[in-house]
Amino acid sequence: MTPIRLADTFRQFDATWTPHVVAELNGQQVKLAKLEGAFVWHDHADEDELFWVVSGRLRIEFRDAEPVELGPGEFVIVPRGVEHLPVALPTAEVVLFEPASTKHTGDVESERTVRDLPRL
Repeated sequence: MTPIRLADTFRQFDATWTPHVVAELNGQQVKLAKLEGAFVWHDHADEDELFWVVSGRLRIEFRDAEPVELGPGEFVIVPRGVEHLPVALPTAEVVLFEPASTKHTGDVESERTVRDLPRL
């Protein structure tokens, strides 16, 4: 039951597009990530994904819907099965909430895919 200070924890890493697991609860993981530029188009067939912007700006593009743009203190939930492309404008720090089973890039394999997420 130790508080997690987001600003202090974000200072512990520099890697972009590599979520770091900071907590777990009820089968969910709380992850912190630094984002820069565009990621890859992907979806998560069985899991919803929450993006909560702590700093910077984030646009999430969708194949079949208008993009959503988020600033600090805003979040959006991307429903399971919805293909999306996160784009930091130009950088963002985000908190992600998603089931522990969630694959980083869904079923898409790319140079950005991380299989074993670091823990802080």
